[in-house]
Amino acid sequence: MVSLKIDGRETQAEPGTTVLEAARSLGISIPTLCHHEGLPPYGACRICVVEVSAGGRIRIESSCTRPVEEGIEVWTDTEKIRGYRTLIAELLLARCPDSERVQEVARDVGVTETRFEKKEEECILCGLCVRACQDAMGTSAISFVNRGYARKVDTPFSINSETCAGCGACAKVCPTGAIQIEDVNGKRIIRYFHTELELEQCPECGARFVSKKFQEKTDADQKASEELRHLCPDCRRKRASRSLREHMVY
Repeated sequence: MVSLKIDGRETQAEPGTTVLEAARSLGISIPTLCHHEGLPPYGACRICVVEVSAGGRIRIESSCTRPVEEGIEVWTDTEKIRGYRTLIAELLLARCPDSERVQEVARDVGVTETRFEKKEEECILCGLCVRACQDAMGTSAISFVNRGYARKVDTPFSINSETCAGCGACAKVCPTGAIQIEDVNGKRIIRYFHTELELEQCPECGARFVSKKFQEKTDADQKASEELRHLCPDCRRKRASRSLREHMVY
């Protein structure tokens, strides 16, 4: 175990634990936007910054990427940290002024308006969708492209992705709602990434519910029978309920 102090409180944490995780285990609230427990840390939004004293030096670091270390001391709510978070919240609010999640995080640090010019963007470049696609799904259909002001998340060459399986993980983790998925006329449409996929039909009810790519990708990991694997979720539940009733002992 690693011993450290957070806001004057002595605590211990497993090696590899981040400062964010250690602080939250003590009930200390640190705002985040680009953090997700199921994905590798990235440190993009910087709203989770803290002061860390280590080796005689005090530094401002993102708590979601900073691993705990023996003997360090962390402060999560100093005047300097509040100033940093205020500035970051204003910049985020200027980039995505209509995002409810950005507005919520900004309010948490006391910001309701920004002094900077509003850009009306939808994406805050948190990288959650990229990490979900690459690390969780192993697909790598999207990535960061370009640099500086032109930096964005996109498919290769900004065209229909040949590797996207239409799983929806990118939309699920997107904090701003920039990525929307629609199922229309038997197709799954992800407009943000210029992608359309044909949906497979459930042999029992006829509903189109999953892309062939995603079905092929997950077939090997499914424990259900071959018959159940190709049913939509509703039909699977109905089939399972019928099977359970048939085997019940009264």
